Amino acid sequence: MKIVGLAGGYRLTMRLGVLDIGSNTAHLRIADLTAGYPPQPVATLKRRLRLAEAIGRDGVIGRAAIDRLTEAVSEAADVAARHRVHELVPYATAAIRDAANRDAILTEIQATSGVRVGYLDAEQEARLTFLAVRHWFGWSAGPILLADIGGGSMELAYGDGETPDLALCLPLGAGRLTRHRLPDPERVKKRHRRSLREHVESVLAKRVGEIAARHRAGQATAVATSRTFAQLARLCGAPKAKAGPHVVRELRRADLREAIELLGERTPAERAQLPGVSAARARQILAGAIVADATMAALELEAMRICPWALREGILLDRLHHSAGHARRLYAIRDASA
Repeated sequence: MKIVGLAGGYRLTMRLGVLDIGSNTAHLRIADLTAGYPPQPVATLKRRLRLAEAIGRDGVIGRAAIDRLTEAVSEAADVAARHRVHELVPYATAAIRDAANRDAILTEIQATSGVRVGYLDAEQEARLTFLAVRHWFGWSAGPILLADIGGGSMELAYGDGETPDLALCLPLGAGRLTRHRLPDPERVKKRHRRSLREHVESVLAKRVGEIAARHRAGQATAVATSRTFAQLARLCGAPKAKAGPHVVRELRRADLREAIELLGERTPAERAQLPGVSAARARQILAGAIVADATMAALELEAMRICPWALREGILLDRLHHSAGHARRLYAIRDASA
């Protein structure tokens, strides 16, 4: 901890590093946390992993991807040490959590880098992301309906408090569906797009009934977060990132339907030339778009607001609450050996 001078007195500030190991990237964010203030960015590091495309049909992550992962974690640990973080919170999401060789990977990371990486379960991911979204939009947003498409799963949450009343995890991650439901991701045939859509609709029909009913009854503010949603919104005409985080960005379903046709006609290399679509997600962005459209249809949403805060910010805010003396902690990083 360090003491910083503020108007009216002094407050304790903690420097926290959050290392998010996802399907596509390892992303370190270092921030200073002071009670009563938003996290103040200090440094960031992002390294491409491409784990999603390295998972075989047996669920095993390949050797080359593991090497990229261990190198990225070691580099992140060095950056955190240079910035003198008080705590580093490293966690893995669905790509590693659900991998057949998960425990071996996490053991190797610790042996190589000295960093013990844990993982959040899917419901905890949804609840922490919801916490970040609530802080971004505030109480005036009323009930919030949240959707977050990752590489391995999609989280949905609903509630009118700081944490959701309902939180779901569905096996509808963009990377997972690309691997298992699109036989040729380079040239996706219309019949495979239709088949994927039918599969997504079937999963949604079985799981989202209660959230859909609560939304209809309470007219929640519909919010989307994740790189998939942000890139789809940009593709559909939302302002560029350089316009700043506080510019209102929306994803409208009418525009999304047109975007699916556009993406379906192009190879991943060609998609990466479109506005907002990164090369890292070009291969899986079509599946992500189909999931987004089917989800909006199932929940009867014409538009969703894009939130720049997500899971990493949720962890920062949770740590801030805990350091400020709040009795309840929203999550626990699970050790691989647990």
